[in-house]
Amino acid sequence: MAPTGAESAKTDVPALPVTLDELVRTAQECEAAGAAVIHVHIRDDDARPTLDPARLRDTVQALREGTGLIVQLSTGGAVTDPYEDRLRVLEAEPDGCSLTCGTVNFGDEVFMNPWPFMAELYQRTQDLGVVPEFELFDLGQVAALHRLLDRYGPPFGGRVHCDLVMGVPGGMPGDARTLVAAVEALPEGASWSATGVGRTSLPVLFAALSAGGHLRVGMEDTLTYAKGQPVSSNAQLVERAAALARFAQRPPMTPEEARAFLGIKAR
Repeated sequence: MAPTGAESAKTDVPALPVTLDELVRTAQECEAAGAAVIHVHIRDDDARPTLDPARLRDTVQALREGTGLIVQLSTGGAVTDPYEDRLRVLEAEPDGCSLTCGTVNFGDEVFMNPWPFMAELYQRTQDLGVVPEFELFDLGQVAALHRLLDRYGPPFGGRVHCDLVMGVPGGMPGDARTLVAAVEALPEGASWSATGVGRTSLPVLFAALSAGGHLRVGMEDTLTYAKGQPVSSNAQLVERAAALARFAQRPPMTPEEARAFLGIKAR
């Protein structure tokens, strides 16, 4: 579950959780609805994206005290954040983090993830015992993931888990054909989830469920629940995903089950 992101403005999306209290309350609602992982971006007092180390530590602590969710911090931040700040995210001691496997055009911006940054971030996750989730925005990034694993070995915890981020303008399209191609290219034994951005959210959700994958939903990626109907809360998206997963006879994991599945160390 990805509740906030770094792109949407609070003034445009009043339901977006941007304060720590809003984030913890959202996390509790989503855990009750079936979420197991929270993918975290944080904001400052003016609701602007930030990677402030003290705020990150406070956020990790508050989410651990208030929920049983796996706390996964974004190392992407906003597209303008410098590499040094993105590397420092791991000092907040999250359970996991995102690790994007290449540079991608991101709408009108460029999300920079050159090889030296990827390699340093990956080695830091190994040293600090943080489980990475490999974010893949296009098929070329799957090849970069293979290169990373070949060069530096398996991640902490021993499980390779990927998230296919689909439908970003500049990345791979959010359709079943592309999802299948990406999954077939993943490392042998890797587990995966999929995220459909914007109007691709439902096609990707159904394709992922039918292909044996897991799901990431949230207001970072989706702001419209149905045509002409804004998303009212992150829990609304989690409830729909959980209901469809149960309908497909693939019920959501508990946080404890997901922790074992992903190779994340016990708290």
